[in-house]
Amino acid sequence: MSNFSGSTAATGERDQRDIDLHGDGDTLREECGVFGIYGHPDAAAITALGLHALQHRGQEAAGIVSFDGHRFHSERRLGLVGDTFSRGDVIARLPGDNAVGHVRYSTTGETILRNVQPLFAELNAGGFAIAHNGNLTNGLTLRRELVRQGAMMQSTTDTEVVLHLVAHSKRGRFIERYIEALRAIEGAYALVALTNKKLIGARDPLGIRPLVLGELDGCPILASETCALDIIGAKYVRDIEPGEVIVFDEKGTEIHKPFPPQPPRPCIFEYIYFARPDSIVGGRSVYEVRKGFGAQLARESHVDVDVVVPVPDSGVPAAVGYSQESGVPFELGIIRNHYVGRTFIQPTQSVRELGVRMKHAPNRAAIEGKRIILIDDSLVRGTTSKKIVRMMRDAGAKEVHFRLASPPIINPDYYGIDLPDRGGLLAATHTLEQMRDIIGADSLAFLSIDGMYRAVGEPGRDPANPKFSDHCFTGDYPTHLTDQTQVEQPQHQLSLLAEAS
Repeated sequence: MSNFSGSTAATGERDQRDIDLHGDGDTLREECGVFGIYGHPDAAAITALGLHALQHRGQEAAGIVSFDGHRFHSERRLGLVGDTFSRGDVIARLPGDNAVGHVRYSTTGETILRNVQPLFAELNAGGFAIAHNGNLTNGLTLRRELVRQGAMMQSTTDTEVVLHLVAHSKRGRFIERYIEALRAIEGAYALVALTNKKLIGARDPLGIRPLVLGELDGCPILASETCALDIIGAKYVRDIEPGEVIVFDEKGTEIHKPFPPQPPRPCIFEYIYFARPDSIVGGRSVYEVRKGFGAQLARESHVDVDVVVPVPDSGVPAAVGYSQESGVPFELGIIRNHYVGRTFIQPTQSVRELGVRMKHAPNRAAIEGKRIILIDDSLVRGTTSKKIVRMMRDAGAKEVHFRLASPPIINPDYYGIDLPDRGGLLAATHTLEQMRDIIGADSLAFLSIDGMYRAVGEPGRDPANPKFSDHCFTGDYPTHLTDQTQVEQPQHQLSLLAEAS
């Protein structure tokens, strides 16, 4: 049986309200990022670097669990990776050749320290740490059943369900117990787990969430994106296949494929927003795909303008593609301030209204007196878009046209993207003309669904066999939504709302 030592002290105050952390909430919010390495003497330091590269996938919290051959060690904190894991004394408290790490944006469970991953449990077979990117669509249902059976939940995150399913399994080998747990869960997941002897990666049967395999100095690495391999100089080996469970230990590599094969449905939002532009996802350059979105948008809905202006940062590659396809010059008409604190408290409505100007400032020299097209990756509630259009007009733009490098979002997501319910999605409740009027643009257009598919190299969307999980645009959910079909569930599964320390 392994011992467990660790620290879970918070690095700052608990976030006050969602608006303090996320402004007006008019953005797609990142999922999570996972990382694991086996057999390297600098496992914790390398994991910290990998998590730093994956910081865009979650800025609320970060954690690392290491194993030194005798004990597990844990460091979990609220805040950014660099706030904690750049310190040598923290890395020194994470000895061992094996480690797993996680950066978090919560889509289930509160932003409290008990939910920061990797989660850890002592099982009869030894210690077990797990990090999860995704969301289980039957997590609440399983949780309630496990609690009825006597399980004592320590967090409000759906990931903890996996720990209990493994603990309850009667199978002999640990990997058999783990696979039995995977067969019980539904939804989207990329999991990286660490035991006394093994590093284990698993990807959901449809491959909704990404997971890649790399190698550094002969040691295997699992990560959400290839950019995490690049930062440490690791070699990309391949993607973990949908439904694959891969195990690394001192004997080598063991591969399990416990699910019936089915056509994969990776999440299209990895290309639209989530993945870093320098990553390769599913064999495609994210940067080139985003440029393709912009080029296709120019073919579908161009108007006569003077400059193309991206909404930074996620709109930049699409704006480059739009400019190249249309022949209209590209200009940085908006300058983003990268040093705005995410937990800045906006105490009054009048100050809150100025929040967008903290993050974005007009570059008057590039837009004054000109007809401009603004390019952004997506439209959620429309509040930020409205402020940016007004900012452009105040800076002297003669005309402001708005283009979105994705189709209208008309359905919520249940796989790890924190989108509002349908009533909070502007495109789900308004016509195109109503949306144009709300944000104050001279014209408004979205990328078509078929155009989105063409930009990733497909002839269009085949309704009988779509190549991606595109449910936010189409309503075609690729898995069972068990929790959604039950009686309405509470937002938080625990009655106790714990503080952050």
